[in-house]
Amino acid sequence: MNLPFFYAAGLSRDQAVPLLEEDTMRHMMQVLRMQKGDALKLTNGKGLVAEALITEASKKNCAVSIKSIEEFPPTERQIMIAISPLKNASRFEWFLEKAAEIGISAVVPLLCNRTERQFVKKDRWTGILISAMLQSQQAWVTELWEPVTFSNFSTSHHAASNFIAHCMEGEKKPLQQLVGSTEGSSCILIGPEGDFTAEELALALQKEYQPVSLGPTRLRTETAALTAAVLMTHAV
Repeated sequence: MNLPFFYAAGLSRDQAVPLLEEDTMRHMMQVLRMQKGDALKLTNGKGLVAEALITEASKKNCAVSIKSIEEFPPTERQIMIAISPLKNASRFEWFLEKAAEIGISAVVPLLCNRTERQFVKKDRWTGILISAMLQSQQAWVTELWEPVTFSNFSTSHHAASNFIAHCMEGEKKPLQQLVGSTEGSSCILIGPEGDFTAEELALALQKEYQPVSLGPTRLRTETAALTAAVLMTHAV
């Protein structure tokens, strides 16, 4: 039986009675109607997963005690997707949810020349990533970077394997042909609606990003990012 899975940011090995956030307690007591003695799991989103029992339960309060705790290492294949935020916020949030479920290690909001500026909802986006981690029963939450410009990111960040997906003419290899042979960390750049500019592509190529194709059709930004996520996480 799968136990209910909750987030406890302060969970640690030396904490027998972890603190639960108010929203978590409310969900346990008022939505799931859990009772004293019920078992559950907790994670801090940084590799720790604990089995616990409810020791105190009321409409406004809940306390748990840790019965066992296990530490899971991060996945060997660390995958980062740097994607331009979208004018349609719901489509970007849909991508965040699916990327976290799939197991992407980090998402970078990439500010490109053609990115339509929007308000960055860091707290809301973090909540979406945490919820997706819990839904998919993982021990590591997808890291959400602060927004960064294309030039700063492509110049300063270098994974073991670096890719850029674009729609311009030029030599490109299918991503699925490349990711199977990669080891260690990898990163892919996904541009905005309207694609990267020629100058951005030139800078990425100068920084040794490999141009890749994601298939024969032209994809929306969030679809391209999700396609890349699936290909990179399921490479053999």
